[in-house]
Amino acid sequence: MKIEELYLYFLETTGVTTDTRKIEANNFFIALKGDTFNGNEFAEKALELGAKYALIDESKFKKNDQYILVDNCLETLQKLANYHRQQLPCTIIGLTGSNGKTTTKELIYAVLSQKYKTQATFGNLNNHIGVPLTLLSFRKDTEMGIVEMGANHQKEIEFLCQIAQPDFGYITNFGKAHLEGFGGVEGVIKGKSELYDYLTSSNHIAFINNDDPLQVEKTKYIETISFGLHAKNNFVTIDSIEANPMVKIKCNNTIIQSHLIGLYNANNINVAITIGSYFNIPIEIIKQAIENYIPTNNRSQLLQKETNTIILDAYNANPSSMQAALTNFFQLEEENKIAILGDMFELGEESFEEHKKIVELCKQQDTITFYFVGKEFVTQQIEQFNLHFFNSFEDFQLKFGIEKITHSFVLIKGSRGMRLERALDCM
Repeated sequence: MKIEELYLYFLETTGVTTDTRKIEANNFFIALKGDTFNGNEFAEKALELGAKYALIDESKFKKNDQYILVDNCLETLQKLANYHRQQLPCTIIGLTGSNGKTTTKELIYAVLSQKYKTQATFGNLNNHIGVPLTLLSFRKDTEMGIVEMGANHQKEIEFLCQIAQPDFGYITNFGKAHLEGFGGVEGVIKGKSELYDYLTSSNHIAFINNDDPLQVEKTKYIETISFGLHAKNNFVTIDSIEANPMVKIKCNNTIIQSHLIGLYNANNINVAITIGSYFNIPIEIIKQAIENYIPTNNRSQLLQKETNTIILDAYNANPSSMQAALTNFFQLEEENKIAILGDMFELGEESFEEHKKIVELCKQQDTITFYFVGKEFVTQQIEQFNLHFFNSFEDFQLKFGIEKITHSFVLIKGSRGMRLERALDCM
């Protein structure tokens, strides 16, 4: 079946889903496959639950005209999303980077939605499945679309750009994330820069941080819209940045007091200011949008529990974000500071050295108590009165199951797989 014909079926539905648990009336169910499941086996159930059509790629599951048979459901999903994107009149902003993608996306959404009908990636559905699902959720009346693009190996951003075809792009930073898949830091830079390559080939525009030499270097041949604190000739000049602990930005003689913790979040705010300004949103409206944004889902949240104040930043971690979070934590003028740090994943051969660097950084801070959780940190175990190592979260939990943490200022940071938000139960 040609994609143009399939698109007519899509237009009859209320949207695409790949999960029978989330079926809504007249949905278009797409039967994807994974290591432990075959979506074709759920097609009948999807229709029983109210789906209008079910896209399948195994003929034995086809029972009537509600089943649409194709060669490969995943490839068809991606082609359908690209075709839909070509029908959309909206402006699309592509977003990638090593750290801060989701927070940046949410800030940009908060700002743009003040003036435009805006849609964005839900959660972190930013891969080869999530990006197509995001695009297919955009409607004909959408004016601004924000598409977050994640990657853990080279050529993935290039592929996602071909599907989403962004009009503008922004890379948050080039950090030490997914080193195993990218083959080191240089591989990360090359992989993330595939967004710049797409913008160059399509004559589109990049938003950049003019204080980041790497962003400046990589966009020499692209039209750019820049912001910066120190660099000159910016579209938006940031007058000052503070973080104690919440980030406060001064721009255009306007002070913006955010609910985000740490200097590492400053540029996430700065690009939202820049994009809002570029699309003619007054600074007073931008200020209101940013000040009303409150982070959720374990991302830079400031919590109060019993007698403890907690920075919960346990959604993810890599060497760059871990160092940034710790540097910010060290600078905060608080008493009884405790850092609970979990292993950083997907670092490959770099894992030993990167965990060692974090321990070396921490051992210089003898007024802070550190709890390192996970097998990777245990390989760096050293004897120092304020450094404590636990092979697993369960071992850490044994210590604090009864002996709770009290009257402390606590940072919780680790990779998603560590689920360190569980440490809240120890307080």
